[in-house]
Amino acid sequence: MKKAILFFAAAGLLMTSCQKFKKAEGGLEYKIVDDNAKEKAVSGDLLAIDIVQSTDRDSVMSSTYEMGIPQIVQLYPDSVIAKNPGDPTGLFKYVGEGDSLVFKINLDSMAAKTHQPKPEFADKFLVFSIKVKKHFKKGKLTDQQLGEQVQKYFEEELNKHKAAEPAKLEKYIKDKNLKTTKTASGLQYVITKPGTGANAKVGDSIHVNYVGSLTTGLVFDTNLPDVAKKEKIFMPQRPYEALKFQLGVDGVIPGWTEAFQLFNKGTKATLVIPSSLAYGDRPSGKIPPYAPLVFEVEVLDIKPGKVPAPAPTTPGTVAPTATAPATKAPAAKK
Repeated sequence: MKKAILFFAAAGLLMTSCQKFKKAEGGLEYKIVDDNAKEKAVSGDLLAIDIVQSTDRDSVMSSTYEMGIPQIVQLYPDSVIAKNPGDPTGLFKYVGEGDSLVFKINLDSMAAKTHQPKPEFADKFLVFSIKVKKHFKKGKLTDQQLGEQVQKYFEEELNKHKAAEPAKLEKYIKDKNLKTTKTASGLQYVITKPGTGANAKVGDSIHVNYVGSLTTGLVFDTNLPDVAKKEKIFMPQRPYEALKFQLGVDGVIPGWTEAFQLFNKGTKATLVIPSSLAYGDRPSGKIPPYAPLVFEVEVLDIKPGKVPAPAPTTPGTVAPTATAPATKAPAAKK
C-alpha cells in the first residue's frame, strides 16, 4: 500500500511538470485527471475523498491512503467561495464519484495571504492529488438525512478495516517467519534477547527503547533519533531519550501493560499487538483504525515500585464505583 501511495503522488507530480494546468483565483492551479462521473458535485453536496499532499520536491507529506479513511469535504455556493479566493473547495464542483484531480497551491500566494513565512520544505508549490470515493448528494435531503448517509458510509469503512485485521496479522507473522508466543488476550511476542533478574510487575518503573510500526512497515514512533531520521519522522524539539513509565499506572496501551510484565531487565523483544490491545477503532496519528501494531523494544532498566494507594474519599461519602457516583454515606441508626 505504501508503494501505491508513493506511485499515486508521483503521478500527480509528473502531471504537474508535464501537463498544462488551469489557473484559478488565489494562486491555485488545477488539472482534472479522471472526468467520468455523469453527475458533478453541487453546493450542499458532500464528497468522501482520498488525498495525497506532496511537495514539489517529490516528498509525500501526508496521505489518507495510509490511514485508510477518506476525508469529507462540503461544497459551498460560488458566492461563498468568491469571498475566499484560493479556497480549493471551489474546485470540487468539477468532479463527481470516481473522478480525480490535482491542484497546486502557490506558496508565495499562501504566505502573502496568511502573513506567515514561506515553508522551507518546498520550492514553489504544495501539490494535492485527489480521488473522489463517494458522492453524497444533498438534493432534497435534510441535513440529518445526509449526515446519516455519511455515518453509515464510515461505519461500513470501519467494518472493512475490522474484518481485514486477522488477515493482516496472519500475513505479517508468516512473511516475517516469526515464531511467536501468543497469550490469551491475543498479544504475540518473540524474545530476541533474554534479560536477567525478576520480571517487571505492576507499579515498577520501566525504562525502554522502542520502535513502533504498522504491519506495512511504516514507522510511526520511536525514541531513537537515528531511526527517526531514517524514517523521516525526526522532530528537533523532541527529547530523544529512554521512555520511562510506571507499569500499570501510566497511560500506555494495554498491549504494553501486559507485555512488559513478561520481561526482565535487558530483554529485547518483538511485540505484535492486535488493535483490541492498542487503539481499536480510533485512529491516532499515523495509526489507522483496527490497526495491529509492531514494536521492537528493549528493557533498559526496571526500578521496583508499587501501585499508588487509591485516593482517600471525603469523610461522610461512599467511594464511587464503575457504575455509581460518590454519594453521602447513610446516617447511623440511633
